Amino acid sequence: MPVKVADRATAAHLTSPQPRGGTPPPRWRSRKAKGLAYAAPTAVFVTVFFLLPLLLVGQMSFSDWPLLAGDRGVNAPENYTDITDSTLFWPAIRFTLLYTVIVTVVLLALALLLALLVQESRPGAGFFRTVYFLPGALGLASASLLFWGLYSPTTGPLSRILERLGLVDDPVSFLGSPTSALWSTVFLIVWKFAGFYMLILLVGLQRIPHEVYEAARMDGASRAQIFRSITLPLLRPSLALCLLLCVTGSLLAFDQFFILTKGGPDNSTVTVVQLIYREAFQRLNLGTAAALSILVLAALLLLNALQFRGLRRADES
Repeated sequence: MPVKVADRATAAHLTSPQPRGGTPPPRWRSRKAKGLAYAAPTAVFVTVFFLLPLLLVGQMSFSDWPLLAGDRGVNAPENYTDITDSTLFWPAIRFTLLYTVIVTVVLLALALLLALLVQESRPGAGFFRTVYFLPGALGLASASLLFWGLYSPTTGPLSRILERLGLVDDPVSFLGSPTSALWSTVFLIVWKFAGFYMLILLVGLQRIPHEVYEAARMDGASRAQIFRSITLPLLRPSLALCLLLCVTGSLLAFDQFFILTKGGPDNSTVTVVQLIYREAFQRLNLGTAAALSILVLAALLLLNALQFRGLRRADES
């Protein structure tokens, strides 16, 4: 019996928490080492591919740094003041904001509609979910090249179909005017990403308990009342995620406009990221491009912070 008591006391001593100023047991040190080992690859990745490039961009933004000549020394704040002197700066900001608003509203509305249509488990629902999601598996550059061919007024099939149907008399230039170029690009983005956002919203819809809907129907609530008072409030986290992704992706739009319109016609579809590309690789001025990149990053951080703050207030209310 005394031996068992001593064994229990020894085991309790080994498993009990150590004093704050004492030496941690070997088991704790082993767990800490394992945790550091698991976190090390991510820390190295973030440092090498995010923090160090961010510091380099910050240095470029305060330096005279031609692309082909290297660092010529500090010239702050000349790079930041030169940005606003560009004739494309304010038009690019206005167009990027307009594009972001249109894409966000149209894309989220369509994604929510598709999610509601395929929410119930009925015959064919799985097939339509797959069909809606398939465009999201295609790369944005590949999708842009595909639509560039479809929109071509000479070789594209869309213009020929409209002519054969008698809707138009001449070939249609889908990218020939600022308005048509904008909406043609919006159609491409909605076609590609509607299924992806539908999937996020569908997961949110399936997490809503069916008992809540049944109780509302027993109380005599209509479909509109159920959607407004139950579905939308409980779907708010998924909508918030979609909103954050959509706004961020639209503000950083580049591939679709670079491939479809090259910023035309008459520089009417130049986005902020395209302006960064022009400064860096056409005007060969990395300093101005880096300064504009820093401003875009600051704007995105501020916008995301405001979105999180608004969503937090909505949840608290």
